[in-house]
Order: sequence, then structure tokens, then C-alpha cells
Amino acid sequence: MHIGFLTPEYPHQETGKSGGLGTSIKNLAVGLRHEGIKVTVFVYGQSQQIIINDDGITLHLLRQKHYPLLNWLFYRKFLQKYINAYIKQNRIDLIEAPDWTGITALMKLTKPVVIRLNGSDGYFCYLENRKQRFKNRFFEKQALKNADHLVSVSKFTAQVTKRIFKLEKPIEIIPNGIDVASFKPDNTKINGNEILYFGTIIRKKGLFELAHVFNELVNLKAEVKLTLIGKDVEDFFEKRSTIELFKRMIDDKNLDKIEWLGEMPYKDISRRIARAQVVVLPSFAEALPMTWLEAMAKEKALVTSNIGWAGEVMVHERTGFAIDPKNHKEFAVAIKKLLDDPQLAKQMGYNARRRVLEKFSTEVTVKKNMELYSQICHNS
Repeated sequence: MHIGFLTPEYPHQETGKSGGLGTSIKNLAVGLRHEGIKVTVFVYGQSQQIIINDDGITLHLLRQKHYPLLNWLFYRKFLQKYINAYIKQNRIDLIEAPDWTGITALMKLTKPVVIRLNGSDGYFCYLENRKQRFKNRFFEKQALKNADHLVSVSKFTAQVTKRIFKLEKPIEIIPNGIDVASFKPDNTKINGNEILYFGTIIRKKGLFELAHVFNELVNLKAEVKLTLIGKDVEDFFEKRSTIELFKRMIDDKNLDKIEWLGEMPYKDISRRIARAQVVVLPSFAEALPMTWLEAMAKEKALVTSNIGWAGEVMVHERTGFAIDPKNHKEFAVAIKKLLDDPQLAKQMGYNARRRVLEKFSTEVTVKKNMELYSQICHNS
């Protein structure tokens, strides 16, 4: 079997920055490769056009082309021609693409197309109560309706996407996977007063609620410290730096208890996860967050939001606490409980890793994907 992935991002030194989408695709691609499946990844929108062998996975970096008119159409036709030619020469059995902005809309590929729901632009606009651009909505709807098969990383994402785009076709549920050997606990000394947030510094991740939670938390435990790691972005509504807006919400007397480290290499983030007593991830908009899985795999007790997808990842009061981020006092009390009781935090962290091993390890998720791919190839 030979699987092709079409994606706007993929973690590699030649492809630029990559987020959770690229990480989830790479985890799956590597897992498939270890099972003897041939994998080719087409990364579009790149600054150069080259082919790379990445530990047995073939990467095609496809340069972003610019056309004087209808750029959105002609670039898709370029991708279609390139991929179809490669399919013919190398016998790819199917192509998988993400739902984000509907790249396969208006494409006619010669093998079955699987769209994986990691959260479309329409999905996140719905969760954030933002208006979606007509062009993005059109492309995403066309891509979803024309796909041969749909698979979602969570039941919640599937249900919301079905409702938004009025889809009738079935959607398979297979969560993202994580390489548990790369994310495991270590012997780093824990700072019992430190809580950690890592991820993009953006409104939809619950940063503004976290500011209010932290003010409440300091009133309960004065010695607490908050570390933030991640790229700052301009707030969609205020058109200003999110970290600046965040700091304005922090009581002046608490500002010296906060440290923002900006973007960091993941090996450094991993060390910071290991030393924190509690990881706080109060997000309002996810499909199935890789940051949650990474922290859980490292045996960290989490305090997270309780929205939609959260119940498919967290087990409230077992792997940590899942609470409405708008309930600032309750969220703060839960954090304090874990800070005050290291044994409870340790036990919840242990439970968190067990859950990842059972539900979200690549060993589990790759097999489910292989079964789906085999069925599609058999029926095509």
C-alpha cells in the first residue's frame, strides 16, 4: 500500500514552521512507514520546489505559484496535474488531505480522496463566533462534499462539521496519535509553585480567561508562578498583540509572577513541561489538541477546558480537571488543589499517560488508519 498526504505544513527544517496539523500528519506518516507502508507527502505553498527523503518518507515541497488571474484555481490545477502524474508513475493508492481551506476543492485526482477533519476554517469560525470568508467556506464545502471518504479526529469535530456544512455522508472517527516514546516522564526536579501554558498566544486558546484565573489563583496561593510558551499573534478582534492584552488583564501586583518565553524548540518546551507541577490549557477552540496529548504523555496533571472535544481526551478528576474556563474561581481552585497536593498531581499524571497509551498512542491509531485505508483500497 502507498499512501499520499497533501498538506500545507509538515515538520522539517526545509518546510518552515509547522503546528499541530503538521505534527499529527507526521506522527501518522512515521507510524505507517514503521508498519511497512510507503508514504509520500506533498507539501504545498512552499518557497522552493524540491524532493527530500526524510527517513524513508518522500517529501515533495511544491512551490507556491502566482498567476495574474484566478490564482486559487490555477494553483489547484497545478497541484492536480503534479499529483496525478506522480500517482501514475508510483502507484499511490489514495490521497489524504486536511479540511483546512479545502485544498482539494475543484481538483480531480485519479485515486480516492480522504479528507481528515482536524478543524476547518469554518469550524473554528463557528467556535469563535467569527464570520467566515465566502471563498474559504465555498472551498471547504466543495472539498468535503466531493471527498470519497471523511475521517475526523474527534466525534465533536465530526458533529459540528456535519452541521455547519450540511453533510450527509458518514464520518469515521480516528483520533490523532502521539509517539509515546518521544513524550515520556523524566527525573527533572518539579517546581511545586509553577504552572505552565504552552501553545499559540491567542484568544481562542483561552488566554484571556487564564489571565483572570491567575488573578484568582494568586489570591489563593501567593507564591504561584505562571510560565507561558508560544508565539504571540495579533488578536483578531482588537488588532493588537495578544500577550499585551493578556498582561493588561493581570493585576499590577501579579505581573512579576508571570514569565513569557516566546517560541522555543520543542526539546526546551519538553523540559519546561517536565518541571511544571501543573499544565493549564483552557482552550475554547480545538479539534483534538496535540498539546494536551503531549503533556498527558509526560505524566502531567492538566487543568483544561471542558468544551466539546475535551471529554474525548480528558477524564475529569482522573487525568486532571476539565472545567469551564469562564468559571475563573473554580478553575483557580482546581489548580491550587494540584499545587497543594503533589501526590494527587502525580497520580493524575500517571492516569493521564495511561489514557494516552490506551487511546492515543501511534501504535493504536496507526492500526485503525491502516484498517480504513485497506478497506478503501479494496473497494476502489
